[in-house]
Amino acid sequence: MKILVIGSGAREHAIVKALHGDARVTALYALPGNAGMAEAVCLPGDLMDNAAVVRQALAQRIDFCVVTPDDPLANGLVDALEEAGIACFGPTRAAAQIEASKVFAKEMMNKYGIPTAGFAVAHNFEEGMQALRGMPCPVVVKADGLTKGKGVLIAQTQAEAEDALRSVFCDKAFGEAGSRAVIEEFLTGPEVSVLVLTDGEALVPMPSAMDHKRALDGDLGLNTGGMGAIAPNPCYTADMAKRCMEEIFVPTVRAMAAEGTSFRGCLFFGLMLTPQGPKVLEYNARFGDPEIQVVFTLLQNSPLDAFLHCRNGGLQADDLRFDTGSACCVVLASGGYPGAFKSGFAIAQQPHDGTVYYAGVRREGGQLVTAGGRVLSVCAAGATLQEAVDAAYRAAGHIHFDGAHMRTDIGQRALRGEGMA
Repeated sequence: MKILVIGSGAREHAIVKALHGDARVTALYALPGNAGMAEAVCLPGDLMDNAAVVRQALAQRIDFCVVTPDDPLANGLVDALEEAGIACFGPTRAAAQIEASKVFAKEMMNKYGIPTAGFAVAHNFEEGMQALRGMPCPVVVKADGLTKGKGVLIAQTQAEAEDALRSVFCDKAFGEAGSRAVIEEFLTGPEVSVLVLTDGEALVPMPSAMDHKRALDGDLGLNTGGMGAIAPNPCYTADMAKRCMEEIFVPTVRAMAAEGTSFRGCLFFGLMLTPQGPKVLEYNARFGDPEIQVVFTLLQNSPLDAFLHCRNGGLQADDLRFDTGSACCVVLASGGYPGAFKSGFAIAQQPHDGTVYYAGVRREGGQLVTAGGRVLSVCAAGATLQEAVDAAYRAAGHIHFDGAHMRTDIGQRALRGEGMA
């Protein structure tokens, strides 16, 4: 079977590595991939040019395609590939609205009684100001569309909330993604990420994760795409998992089907465990990064059956088998990220026991060099969380490039028991 993985980040590298050892996979491609993906043949192409991607897939006689990045999903790449006769793992354009439009997601949750923060929808600055008058601060202002995580603004005061609305509607900071906005109440409690595979009916949740989004130790600094993660999340007990399955996961999949936008693929649930119970912070229509890196570090079998069954039906719990231990992911980033940073620094690596998933890299004269903000993810597993954290940092200590930056406290809050539900 010839398989094509769409994307170029550490998330896609984790998927490529997981598929690489499957004897059924006769050829493995990534588009566009990156220079660190030694397990796949990288194909050139623009992810947002559906016709060009289809031509590449047909030229390589691809049997199955795994589409994970948010923009191509929202742009209907799965629809285009399927229309060309290429089976895909990933949601259709209509189903990907659950991530591509926060208004769609919030209104669906409200309609079907799925617990989430109270909210109002604004189509312009004046409507936003009217909604603010009915909400106490702090308040959250979210641009409706895809913004690479930059369109969520937390306002501590009324003045900050007004500034956030001006940024969205008047300054057009997020372009068309800010043509509408969601104004919602600020929730408190531990955050949990849960990746759930579904064929539109059956659901198979993966181990929970705790992301670390801030750039600096102590959860300080700017928000990033994620500086590391641990799995499972100790806040997410068996009782909480059961409650989330009954109150959030199953109702979401059923709601999508009822709306005529049946979801097949990976649903990412960003949850807040509030004093009133679990609530949905956000949905993603694909695997999270760095969540999938840390979760797949615990994966014991090929995910191919799970991917195929998500598309064709018949998804079962034993399609994915995970180690019962813990895993830790540490991201090595370019100095200055998520702000301005320099690239082109040689990456030196000594032997270690961790697993490396590459992201922002390129090759110059046979040498891997940095080529992005988040350069690579270093992951390791252990019988306990402490063992996994120690192993990941030992491995990260064997990788060097000029200006390398990593948080030194991934997993520490969980180990101290802070913020546990």
